[in-house]
Amino acid sequence: MSAQNGAVGSAGQVVGLAIVDDLVDARRVLAAQRAYPESLRGLWEFPGGKAQEGEGPLEALEREISEELGYTFRAGQEVVPPAGYAGWPLDNGMTMRVWTGVLLDADGGVLKPAEVTTGTQPEGADHLELRWLILDQNTEEAVEWIPADKPIVRALVETTGCMPTFC
Repeated sequence: MSAQNGAVGSAGQVVGLAIVDDLVDARRVLAAQRAYPESLRGLWEFPGGKAQEGEGPLEALEREISEELGYTFRAGQEVVPPAGYAGWPLDNGMTMRVWTGVLLDADGGVLKPAEVTTGTQPEGADHLELRWLILDQNTEEAVEWIPADKPIVRALVETTGCMPTFC
C-alpha cells in the first residue's frame, strides 16, 4: 500500500484529512477541536496524527481517522505543500501531508454533513467537538485553528476555488 499512496511511511510523519462534503464541489469542511495537549486544547485542526514505522501516509490516515472519528473515508487530492517541501512544515521540524476526503457509511456511500455527528465528542477522546464550516474566504477565521493548520486551510480554500470572487 505504501507505494500506492505516494511514499513509504516512517515514524514521525504527520498526516491529516481535510474532510469535505464533496470531492468534486466542496462547500464545507469538518473542523475538529483538540482535547490535548493542554497548550492546544480548544484549538481547531484537521483530524489525523503520526504515521507508525512502516506505514504509508494513507495507511496511517486510515488508522487515525478510524481511531479518532470511527469512520472510513475516500481520499481525494493531496493539499499541495509549499514549493520545495515534501509536506507542510511544522514547528517541531516534522512535516504534515494533508489530503481532502469524504467520510463513508458502512456500505461505502458518501456521508452527508447532516449524517456526521457534530457538536459532541466524537468516537475517540482526541477531540472535544466537531463542526462543519462553510469553505470560503472566511474559513480561516471561522474558528481558532492551530497555527500549523492555518496555511493549509488557506491552500484548501484556494484549491477548491472558494476565493472571494468565486463563492
